[in-house]
Amino acid sequence: MNRVPLQQQQSCGLWELKERLGTGGFGNVTRWQNKETEEQIAIKQCRQELSERNKERWCLEIQIIKRLDHVNVVAAREVPEGMQKLMVTNDLPLLAMEYCQGGDLRKYLNLLENCCGMREGSVLILLCDISSALTYLHKKRIIHRDLKPENIVLQQGEKRLIHKIIDLGYAKQLDQSSLCTSFVGTLQYLAPELIERQMYTVTVDYWSFGTLVFECITGFRPFLPSWQPVPWHNKVMLKGDNDIVVYENLTREVHFSKHLPQPNNLNSLLSLKLERWLQLMLKWSPQERGKDPGATPSDCFSQLEVILQLKLVHVLNMMSAKILSYSVSDDETVADLQLRIEKDTEIPVADQELLLEAGLALEPQALAMQCAIDYSVILNTIDGRRTDLPLVFLFVRSTCSYEPQFAPRTLPENISYVQSDPKIVLAYRPLRRTCGQAWHTIRSLKEDWQRLQQGQKAAIMSLLRHNSSLSKQKNDMVSMYQRLMAKLDFFTTSLHIDMDKYQEQTSTGIGTMLQKLTLSLYYQRCSGDSQEVVRLVVQAVHFYERKLRDFYTHLSKTALCRQRVMELLPKVEGVVQKMAESEQVLIRLQEKRQRELWNLLKVACVRKHERLQNNPIQPTTKCGTELDAYQISLNPIMVQTVRSLLMQL
Repeated sequence: MNRVPLQQQQSCGLWELKERLGTGGFGNVTRWQNKETEEQIAIKQCRQELSERNKERWCLEIQIIKRLDHVNVVAAREVPEGMQKLMVTNDLPLLAMEYCQGGDLRKYLNLLENCCGMREGSVLILLCDISSALTYLHKKRIIHRDLKPENIVLQQGEKRLIHKIIDLGYAKQLDQSSLCTSFVGTLQYLAPELIERQMYTVTVDYWSFGTLVFECITGFRPFLPSWQPVPWHNKVMLKGDNDIVVYENLTREVHFSKHLPQPNNLNSLLSLKLERWLQLMLKWSPQERGKDPGATPSDCFSQLEVILQLKLVHVLNMMSAKILSYSVSDDETVADLQLRIEKDTEIPVADQELLLEAGLALEPQALAMQCAIDYSVILNTIDGRRTDLPLVFLFVRSTCSYEPQFAPRTLPENISYVQSDPKIVLAYRPLRRTCGQAWHTIRSLKEDWQRLQQGQKAAIMSLLRHNSSLSKQKNDMVSMYQRLMAKLDFFTTSLHIDMDKYQEQTSTGIGTMLQKLTLSLYYQRCSGDSQEVVRLVVQAVHFYERKLRDFYTHLSKTALCRQRVMELLPKVEGVVQKMAESEQVLIRLQEKRQRELWNLLKVACVRKHERLQNNPIQPTTKCGTELDAYQISLNPIMVQTVRSLLMQL
């Protein structure tokens, strides 16, 4: 919308005129704001020079919009008291609507960043919102008949931008036969039957919606947008049922195609599915348009809903620098996904390593959904402009030598043509398209480079994780070695003490030794020359390819380090495990030694007690002599036990 600055302030009670937003089909639109509540509304005022038929349409628009209630259809508001008398010089009523501060979709499409189509997320949000609005209108038996970017406005919601259909001045309520014959709307978005003044139904909105979606995906309208109506009709009617674009190249040749042209911002899987959906929406025959008897569901809006509910996993193959996109189900595992990757890349499952950007490896038994993009969720949480959607990075376990295995980048058609004939002078439209392709190509190079850097980051983070594990294992090994040596020293010393004390003990010596044996150890992301822009594109591509070779050299070094660390890690883990087993053996030996000493003490004490009871009057020296003899007789048993323990150690 063209916004005209105000020459003077106007007010009506609490409402103050802020700006003129532009001109609609029947009148001017202005923005008003409440001084107290700061609520904003758009007031549409009908022009005086309207024909009687258009005055009827104006009143019909007001009637229709007042009885509609849908988040994606602009809502009616109450006209402030006194404003009708202040502004209107005829007998036609004002239309008050909610104000959408984002402007119209045409303004958004004209941004440089959308020169070759909007971002994938933005396209999906548009599809979700407008399909919902059209489904609602059609259920209310209303045909819009003038669906185009200028009649879609954007409003910032709590979580994302919301698209709303406006300007129902050409909307038509269906009669009992559901057929109409009037010629209305904007030529470039009109269905063929409207141009031919034939009977039509809601399928005219299908054509307009398909045309609008195609433009949002590619940045240009699908059917010879600069041609006049008669030659346009004669040429486009020749298209096949599945043709979704008829375009004129720089040599003035007309081409028909069933595919979405490049460049655009859709991933390969989504591009394929939306191609098929557009083939339904852009069928020439109104009876066949929007239906696919061979598919389930057959209705175009139901099919679109299936597309919008896709859960996709995007895998960046670090060997080829290409993104592979897969639709996954809720119960599909990473192992299932790897089988599909093997089919597409010929990399065996066992040789695949799938890493997230944080360096975490995906386990085969885990669900693939953990790394999927749920578009049904994204549609409610973002504005669609993000480019950093989650990626999974595919590495090959068996190689440390990464080399750029890619074909030379395919340049857009206009860029290639100008490159072959640098002195060509282009008219405004093809020049604008060529410059847009140049800008998009350079931006794509930058984003491809950023994604590769994310992959390298994933490899480095994985290396750091493995290195951290290796360092921890090393520290555990050193700590366990120290504990093991301490326990071994303690055990050896204990054995020597046992032998010495056994030789030296007297009748009170065992009690002293028992006190020592009770000790324990405790061990933690306009016309003109286009030669210069093409030169910049070619220069950017060559620079990108040179940098890519350097990138893969560094990536190979990282992969080599990761491989060495991963090879070393199980070896260190094995050593630590053996040391842990040795520690347990030593603990068991210590426990066995202690049990035997306690048993020895018990036997000795029982024998002494028996002797004292049987010979109460015998001298102490005699008891000591007998005990000494008993100890001497047990000494070979003790020595043999100690030797056995030392041999086991």
